[in-house]
Amino acid sequence: MSDAAKLVPKWVRIFVGLLALANIAFGVSNYFGASALFQNSSAGVDLAGEAARFASYQFAARNLAIGLALLIVANVGVPETVAIMTIVRALVELQDSIISIVSGNFGVGTIVSMVIFAAEVFVIVTMFKIVGERDKH
Repeated sequence: MSDAAKLVPKWVRIFVGLLALANIAFGVSNYFGASALFQNSSAGVDLAGEAARFASYQFAARNLAIGLALLIVANVGVPETVAIMTIVRALVELQDSIISIVSGNFGVGTIVSMVIFAAEVFVIVTMFKIVGERDKH
């Protein structure tokens, strides 16, 4: 592990690693069925239809890609890469929360998303502080 990578606190690596595993699990599950994607409302959606399967595969690909990248940076990333990948995930989380609120689907899932978003922002700020301290020297 490089000297820069050693600057990332263990708790950040654990948190980002857990996010990675959640993204990977959610991504893989969507390859096996669209029900996870349409869990809040599948009214009028043919879950076995081609359009729902395609949407589910796209959603799975996004989550799996983000999860794998997060897993890599959680293990060997330097503060900048941890921050960048956490920013990507936080932006997705923020958009999901906004969409839920605007569409009237505000519930426990939205609250969980907002809490995770806040934790991601804390990780991002922590990484920028570490980079700033390192670059002073």
